[in-house]
Amino acid sequence: MPKKINDNCADCGVCAEVCPEQAIVPGDGKHEIIAEKCKDCGECVEVCPSGAIEDL
Repeated sequence: MPKKINDNCADCGVCAEVCPEQAIVPGDGKHEIIAEKCKDCGECVEVCPSGAIEDL
């Protein structure tokens, strides 16, 4: 299942750096996941220091 980034996002960008699909982009105060590109690999979940990434 694709992921989404909740309001706990610190906008650090670590998730975008590890995403192999380049599905995570800067947004307005927090990063956003492009659901159509997300392959649910979970790499972003593992590295997020804020625990801000969850199932869509």
